Amino acid sequence: MAPKSDSAEAIVLNFVNEQNRPLNAQNVADALQKFNLKKAAVQKALDNLADGGRISFKEYGKQKIYLARQDQFEIPNNEELNQMKEQNAELQKQVENQRKAISEVEAEIKSLQSNLTLEQICEREVDLRMEVQEMENKLSKLRGGVTLVRPEEREAVENVLSEKISQWRKRKRMFKDLWDTLTENSPKDPKEFKEELGIEYDEDVGVSLQSYGDLLQHGKKRPRGQ
Repeated sequence: MAPKSDSAEAIVLNFVNEQNRPLNAQNVADALQKFNLKKAAVQKALDNLADGGRISFKEYGKQKIYLARQDQFEIPNNEELNQMKEQNAELQKQVENQRKAISEVEAEIKSLQSNLTLEQICEREVDLRMEVQEMENKLSKLRGGVTLVRPEEREAVENVLSEKISQWRKRKRMFKDLWDTLTENSPKDPKEFKEELGIEYDEDVGVSLQSYGDLLQHGKKRPRGQ
């Protein structure tokens, strides 16, 4: 007698036949949790189905492995197998085409999402117009000879710069005197000795004391307020 369609045995039998692969009670119980079947009920259903010859089983020690009866399935002949292979190849081709189409659509969506909306464009335009206006105002002041830096502020900066340049020149001279004394009677080549100690000259790091001094003198020669 066939089990009722909504009984535990019917649910388990349907699942085993659909899977058509070796299964143990835990596999079946995990897969049928949506039917609120406990493992004990699943185990009982499997045993009843096996005892009734509805499914096959084999024992491996204490473990029972269940499998759908193979005599219920039609075995295709070579011609049918070849047709199935051709159909499978065609389906695989269709799947690949669909994947490519999906990728193209996703790429287009991503591109559209990265573009600014009309509202964002308008907001950006307002910001840019304000920036342009601000720069035009500064340019107008410069053309009109308006002083953007107060004379006392300029003088304070020049004094600080002058002090730093003086210290730089003083320390440069002190190092030269000390270096000449060290290398005068040294058997080592001065260049190799410098590299060994990790000493770098101004020109080694791309700076020039003369250029900073000229910059300061040029600034002092300019009329105040310009």
